[in-house]
Amino acid sequence: MTQHTDRDIADLRTRLATARKVCVLTGAGMSAESGIPTFRDAQTGYWSRFDPMQLASEAGFRADPRMVWDWYAERREGVRRAQPNAGHLALGAYAQRHPGRLTLVTQNVDDLHQRAGNGDTLRLHGDILLDRWLERCTHQPSLTDVSGAVPGRPPKCPHCGNLVRPGVVWFGEMLPDGAMEAAQQAAFECDVMLVVGTSGAVWPAAGLAQVAHEAGAHVAIVNPQPSEIDDQAHLCLRGTAAGVLPRVLDGV
Repeated sequence: MTQHTDRDIADLRTRLATARKVCVLTGAGMSAESGIPTFRDAQTGYWSRFDPMQLASEAGFRADPRMVWDWYAERREGVRRAQPNAGHLALGAYAQRHPGRLTLVTQNVDDLHQRAGNGDTLRLHGDILLDRWLERCTHQPSLTDVSGAVPGRPPKCPHCGNLVRPGVVWFGEMLPDGAMEAAQQAAFECDVMLVVGTSGAVWPAAGLAQVAHEAGAHVAIVNPQPSEIDDQAHLCLRGTAAGVLPRVLDGV
């Protein structure tokens, strides 16, 4: 792992221009530049009195559905107001120039990558703007079809009281079916992997850099601060996504 020079940037641009497959993993730092606070940063003011497990677990939701629903409603409004930053746009433009080359994997639950042009992003931690039922029941055959819910905080099934919840992955829950397997396959097959805006502390996503490294990919990490997976990188670009990605991707 090395700090970057202009020659390193030029080498990375060449690799991205000639790669057969590129995998990108993004984390909370990517969205933070668009004004979406990280999970813990979002617990300010009134919400600072609550344990994260109260706000991001099934047990916490069952204990106080209205409180958790209201917190997510506040976060959803922040996501809707936010706009893709220069990093999102650079990734979207690269994908449009090279159809089928880029697999984008994100730990973020917002839709900024999609709005920037990466519509097929693999979302490991779900979608904060999507509603789903808390549990399956005979009245609701689809977990994501909540059209029959009675409005409320949260909405609920008029027949059995089944609650609507945000479509995110809470602590202790499984990742969406097939998402991690697809991400691991993309990491294994890629020639270049970019890891952007993540501390490398959240598993299993953090292990994707190691998968790519051991399979022979060139791994570059873009982050203002050291991460827990810097030892898997051939190159560390100390900067933000919006500051670095356009320099790396524009015109490639």
